[in-house]
Amino acid sequence: MRRIGPIFKTSMFGVGMLTATVTFDFYRKDVDDSRFYTTGNKVYHYIGNNALALIGHYQRRKLDKYTKDIKAIQDEILFERMRQNKDTEYGLKYKFSEIKTREDFVQFHPLTRISHYEDYIKRMMAGEENILTSSQPIIYAVTSGTSGVSSILPMIKEQRLLFFLQGVAVAYSCMVNAYPETKALKKSLKLFYNPKMRESPSGIPIGPNSSSPSNSKSTLGMYSTPSVGYEILSEPQALYIHLLFALRDRNIGILEANFSSIVYNSLRALECNWETLADDIENGSIKTSLDIEERVRMELQKALNPDKKRADEIRESFKDGRIGLVKRLWPNCNVVLGADTGTFALQGDMLRETFCKGVPLYSPLYAASEGLLGVNIWPQEQPSRYLLAPKSMFFEFIPVEKSEESQPTTYFMDQVEKGSVYELVITTASGLMRYRFGDVVKVVDFYNQCPVIEFMYRQGQLLNVRGEKTSEVAFFRALSESVAQWTGANLLDYCCAESVLVEEDSRNKDSYVPFYHVFVELELETEDFILSNDQKNLVEESLCRQSYVYQSFRKKGSIRPMRIHVVKPGTFQKLRDITIATTSASTNQYKAPRVLKRKDAVEMMMKNVIE
Repeated sequence: MRRIGPIFKTSMFGVGMLTATVTFDFYRKDVDDSRFYTTGNKVYHYIGNNALALIGHYQRRKLDKYTKDIKAIQDEILFERMRQNKDTEYGLKYKFSEIKTREDFVQFHPLTRISHYEDYIKRMMAGEENILTSSQPIIYAVTSGTSGVSSILPMIKEQRLLFFLQGVAVAYSCMVNAYPETKALKKSLKLFYNPKMRESPSGIPIGPNSSSPSNSKSTLGMYSTPSVGYEILSEPQALYIHLLFALRDRNIGILEANFSSIVYNSLRALECNWETLADDIENGSIKTSLDIEERVRMELQKALNPDKKRADEIRESFKDGRIGLVKRLWPNCNVVLGADTGTFALQGDMLRETFCKGVPLYSPLYAASEGLLGVNIWPQEQPSRYLLAPKSMFFEFIPVEKSEESQPTTYFMDQVEKGSVYELVITTASGLMRYRFGDVVKVVDFYNQCPVIEFMYRQGQLLNVRGEKTSEVAFFRALSESVAQWTGANLLDYCCAESVLVEEDSRNKDSYVPFYHVFVELELETEDFILSNDQKNLVEESLCRQSYVYQSFRKKGSIRPMRIHVVKPGTFQKLRDITIATTSASTNQYKAPRVLKRKDAVEMMMKNVIE
């Protein structure tokens, strides 16, 4: 009993020291303006940051361990999925219980595409259980449909956990190691929107499984937009509110969206509306013409106060144009987050060269509706590359030259070669086995034994009028090389279409010979700029250098010269609006199609061509 006093004093001293250390660390990182960030939110942000950093550090160490014995880890994830689902209807049909090696798996189960699963998924949506998986789906994810028609895929709880632990947490750890200032208690401008959702007959949500306000409620307090602002369903109105509340806070630390195209388009909207936004900040009001629900307006209005000083800072920032604008508006912005590979490469480059010059752009994850595929553990390196996530998917690889075969031979993670290009095949936690989802990647390196890849393109995004199979990567390289010589014009966006989708006068004797239509939206330095035929022909010449097959077809006359069409400003915004309105794609997951497959979309583009 006599020893309790000293022990108690020692314990209290330890608690006191810990409290003092935490308090010092909290105030050391507390750099945000208290007008916009309550102490309660800061404490929650501080705890969240540190918890995520600890989890991320631990998961990063585990990832390193996994990559040192990639065959064993991949076998473990495969056999675990076989074991979990061996008693399902699907598992019994394909004899999961008899699969003892990865070679057995390849022998017992064919390569598949979405059509293989559609009837199973319909039955699951109707309420039948134990079909593809022993676990009940938590959502039926609708794909963006970039390479064709949208699909519906089941997603179980395990996938969401894997995405967080092996994706988000690891990427966060890498980000704060590369950019330590990102741990400071500053709000982020988070650009995302609530998608349209519906329910299956069994009551399970159907819709995009990308991050949205509705599935991120616990983190909304860390963002500059008041939570009620995320209730606005119309994107133009919601974007105005996102920009308004981000602009009033000069201490914004991160700009974030799923894709760099969302960040770029939002900053272009800011460029068009900054004067009105500055006036609203000066007056402490929301413009009366903004069509939002009155209840939402009143709640938002309570969070606004007149701030002429900040409004003048915004006006001053715009005097020097778009180059480096983000850093002038938000001097403490440390990083911009958004995917910048594949179809988003153009907007990623434009952000680095214009609005976000001086602020690093980090593309943290390689993911799809099917789940987590890879994580970028090198935030400061370009181009973005991803370490495949060995505990998220069981991966197989088809050499791209064999992609046209229905059941080609596949390779495993420990069998691929550096420098080779492959179609990815995945086996997911939600019952998609040996699933060909269309991504083509290049193995650019190895981290220990694990492949490091660059995303190349989606298979549906090929130009293929005569079997030439011109990839998105090859065409973009040719276009970029040519645009660099178009003095007086910068490329804002582009897409292509095969000539079969555009009606042509049958009196033209060559009308049967196919070719490419190329649509470009340009930013012009002078109003009298005209794109000459010689400038247009540069794209043709460059593509012939990039692709021997295309060049040979051109020389033989099997493909006619491509036609370059300059479209009116805002045309690609119309394409985006049409796609979102007429498909299952949401704002958060929209990917600009580089090859148009729908005739109505091509017709709209043709109507907006500048003669």
